Amino acid sequence: MAERLFWEELNAGDTAESLRRTVTEADVVNFCGVSGDFNWFHIDDVGAKDSVFGQRVAHGMLVTSIATGLQVEKMEPKIATAAFVGLDSWQFRAPVFIGDTIRVKRTIGEKAENEKNPKAGWCKYEIEVLNQDDKVVQRGVWNMLIQRKG
Repeated sequence: MAERLFWEELNAGDTAESLRRTVTEADVVNFCGVSGDFNWFHIDDVGAKDSVFGQRVAHGMLVTSIATGLQVEKMEPKIATAAFVGLDSWQFRAPVFIGDTIRVKRTIGEKAENEKNPKAGWCKYEIEVLNQDDKVVQRGVWNMLIQRKG
């Protein structure tokens, strides 16, 4: 396994950015099938032209899911994650369309001891998902449980 940072090595304010990934037609279609969300503005190209977005839009939760993958596997330094335990104040700020390319910016936020399990500590990631125009399309805080050394 590649070297990963442990809870003790994380410092508030440290930032990292992931590699980029383009959201594809296949992503949207597959997410429809997995989630059961076949809302017309995701699948109806003709109808979506009359929507508030003017074209088909990717599912917000699809974009969030892609962001988790980018943060885990396409970002350095990697962190010794024990669990992703929740979202705080997650916002969908702008649409993501088929063909848009996104990346994740992670800033280490608040850290706290884990009284129940000394093998891991709590950490908040301040996350921004940006598109190819550097526009923030999603943002919020991910609550993480991070492995401790030893």
